[in-house]
Amino acid sequence: MTTASDQIKLVEAALANPGAATSDFDLNPNISLPDNRVLRDAAVLVGLMPSHDGARVVLTKRSSALKHHPGQIAFPGGKRDGDEDLTTTALREAEEEIGLDRNKVRLIGSLPTHETVTSFQVTPHVGVIDGPFDAVVEAGEVAEMFTVPLAHVLNPDNYIIEGRRWRGQRRHYFVVPYGPYYIWGATARMLRSLAEQVQQ
Repeated sequence: MTTASDQIKLVEAALANPGAATSDFDLNPNISLPDNRVLRDAAVLVGLMPSHDGARVVLTKRSSALKHHPGQIAFPGGKRDGDEDLTTTALREAEEEIGLDRNKVRLIGSLPTHETVTSFQVTPHVGVIDGPFDAVVEAGEVAEMFTVPLAHVLNPDNYIIEGRRWRGQRRHYFVVPYGPYYIWGATARMLRSLAEQVQQ
């Protein structure tokens, strides 16, 4: 069996090679985006947690009370605050949302930016969580923190394409289900981006 350490080394090597930017519109070439659109900077933490049965990816289920994306699966993260760099954004948001001490995170690289339908340009930062931590979720934002096996999301065969109506058109997106969790949209696309870089 591949160890967590081996999996993390594989990811770290893959991140050294630049990938292509992604967006929520990748599977929808018929949707035209205005050239003058303004995107707001945001960052997320793709946290890799070593375990006895391989590395696992940290994800959250957003609170159903939130105005934007209630109940959806997401990485810890959010919009840039003032002039902070995006690495700080990702670490700060993870600290606020799930109680992850930023000093426990060893950053190993980042994925290409991802544009969302909500006009954010998200930079995913990948980091290894050194040592166990007791998650303390921010109840106003996060309903639950959970992990999925890294091997699951690195396997392209586990992704499917689904669609729904959006602004009068059918929009398609990636889904990578795991157990009771329906991981879709931007989160699934960023995970797919990681899988693509590892497969190269």
